[in-house]
Amino acid sequence: MSRGFVKEDDQEEAPIIPPRAALPEGAINYVTPYGLQQLHKERDELEGKIASLDEDDERERRRAMALLNGNLNLLLERIHAARVLEPENQNHTEIRFGAWVTYTVNTGGKPIKIQIVGVDEADVKKNKIAFTAPIAIALTGKKAGDEAVLNLGKEKRNLHIEAVAYEK
Repeated sequence: MSRGFVKEDDQEEAPIIPPRAALPEGAINYVTPYGLQQLHKERDELEGKIASLDEDDERERRRAMALLNGNLNLLLERIHAARVLEPENQNHTEIRFGAWVTYTVNTGGKPIKIQIVGVDEADVKKNKIAFTAPIAIALTGKKAGDEAVLNLGKEKRNLHIEAVAYEK
């Protein structure tokens, strides 16, 4: 049928599904055990929303269902690609995935404590930084007492590593 015979009201735009946290091309989707647990929890919540979707307007129902299913598909791809790294299996003398790192900037100031985690688990408010973040890359492989250099464009910050720990 020619598009000339289709009513404009019958044409639905596909909903825009926001992408998940960026994972560089070819990078392995490392997650902590807690991060994988959170992905499964998110999956269960999305499946619950799909099962209980209560929308009277059929058009709105289709849009909401397409959005929920799109988000679920992206999440399932992440879960399928997830590779769990157990923090207790890491070399505890150096900074690796899952480590809690305490450092100071430019040999002074208040100590900052962060954990290096997967991209889906990263949350600056909880001091959880993705392993793909520049600061995590600068710190990885270093040990307590070492210095790391964080390049921020033309500015360089020296990070003094105070402590490395692997906690739950």
